[in-house]
Amino acid sequence: MTMVTTQRRRPELAAFLRSRRARVTPADVGMPPGFRRRTPGLRREEVAQLSGVGVTWYTWLEQGRPINASPQVLDAVSRTLRLDRAEREHLYHLAEVPYESGPQSLAQTVGPDVQDIIDALDPHPAVVYTSRYDVLATNPAYRDLFMVPTSAQIGVPNVLWTLFTVSDESCPLVHPDRELPVMVATLRAAYGRHVGEPAWEDFIRRLSDASPYFVELWAGGEVIPPGPRVKTFRHPVVGELRMTSLSLSVDGMPECRIVAYTPEDASAREGVALLREWRERLWPPSDALDAGPVGADA
Repeated sequence: MTMVTTQRRRPELAAFLRSRRARVTPADVGMPPGFRRRTPGLRREEVAQLSGVGVTWYTWLEQGRPINASPQVLDAVSRTLRLDRAEREHLYHLAEVPYESGPQSLAQTVGPDVQDIIDALDPHPAVVYTSRYDVLATNPAYRDLFMVPTSAQIGVPNVLWTLFTVSDESCPLVHPDRELPVMVATLRAAYGRHVGEPAWEDFIRRLSDASPYFVELWAGGEVIPPGPRVKTFRHPVVGELRMTSLSLSVDGMPECRIVAYTPEDASAREGVALLREWRERLWPPSDALDAGPVGADA
């Protein structure tokens, strides 16, 4: 672990602990509310007391000072702050305490076997994402469904970049106010393993510069793991489609996942069939709109 990475993790750890402490009320942990509470959630001394650690030690931890934390202490703090599995793993990474295998570089490409698998899923849309939502591979159905006009000029093969920078009219998500916060929380869970790494820090910086809404969501500090979701997408040809996304890990490709989309109802099944017909019969490939890296699992 380099000095720069360590120095970058400490402020992130401090911000994460403060945001988690703010959401836990005294009532949540069986304490009386008391009077003259000037801050939301628990006080630092209350977290320390409930976790069985010294007030000074916990204060230093939340201030991001260079102190050592044991797994037992982090577990106690996690219980007090009511962290779920993803948040607890995030805390371990930020505190530089081993939780699982260390950070590894994200894959840049997929092999022919993986491409064959997602191609075989057609007419169901399928894509390979990294934990940063880089798009490594897609099948024809994905490219049919998740398109943006060429005028959008995305230029970055990353689904988060696309969704945060396209116009409202071009965004394929019907409910971005629901889906984008989940995706950012999933990104933050992965970010905990890469704090201080130039590629990740540059990505967060550039996306922050491009989207004030991303800055707002990133500041919220939410952390969740990827998981199945039902999302509604809009398409200029077939209209709205309710699709269920399912993530599958890829052996030999850490922090990568295949995301397959299946129709949620009869209307969506009909729409998916129409998309394939539209591709094969109505729109020659040379006349199709650019397929942008959009649509997401979170």
